[in-house]
Amino acid sequence: MALFQGDRVVLNDDELFWPAADAENLFAGGTMPLALKPGFYAVEIGNESGLESRSLRSLLFSETDTDLELLSKARQLLNWYGTHKFCGICGSATALREGERILECTACSHQFFPRINPCVIVLVTRGEEVLLARSARFRTGYYSCLAGFVEIGETPEQTIEREVREESGVEVGNIRYVESQSWPFPSQLMLGFLADYHSGEIVPEPNEIEHAAWFHIDNLPLTPSSNVSVAGRLIEGYAQSASKASKS
Repeated sequence: MALFQGDRVVLNDDELFWPAADAENLFAGGTMPLALKPGFYAVEIGNESGLESRSLRSLLFSETDTDLELLSKARQLLNWYGTHKFCGICGSATALREGERILECTACSHQFFPRINPCVIVLVTRGEEVLLARSARFRTGYYSCLAGFVEIGETPEQTIEREVREESGVEVGNIRYVESQSWPFPSQLMLGFLADYHSGEIVPEPNEIEHAAWFHIDNLPLTPSSNVSVAGRLIEGYAQSASKASKS
């Protein structure tokens, strides 16, 4: 069983998961346990437990892929459940349909399914240089790819053109898909792309980007790990392929 307080995972000593018998008294006042797989549940508990916890973001850099996948799924389902307790049509309470991941209105029977928010993340390339940016909102010190939510009526490729233009002032072309990643902050599907630089000078959007610049593949700043982030894999993968091309 996984216990959460918001985006923090409640620890069982140094362990991430709890035997159901040990956890029962902790979630008496919390949410109803949600099944992730047979015999394994996730629960949101109150902040007054006094138990040690860790942020889900911090676990990205220290846990196995299997544990992170399970915790990510748990956090996303709990967020869905916690934000759909009442019907958006008539305001009545919702109830979880037994055996299914559906919240159903107890009055009008309108159904709510877990929501996934599609996002794009793109590495803009210019020969042996890549465009990387440091966020103005998350002061981690890392440089990463540009990213943004897909808006209604857009394709991912249109989102990339718009987001890169808005955040950096640069125009791109030759957009191609690489890979995706589930990202539980709060419930996103990150679609990873490469795109070629077309034109324009870098002009960072101040509310989104603290600093942006072209970096040579042999002199990259601090970037996300390829072990836990699609951004890291885009950067590392392109750096390796561009380096091989330059030596051939």
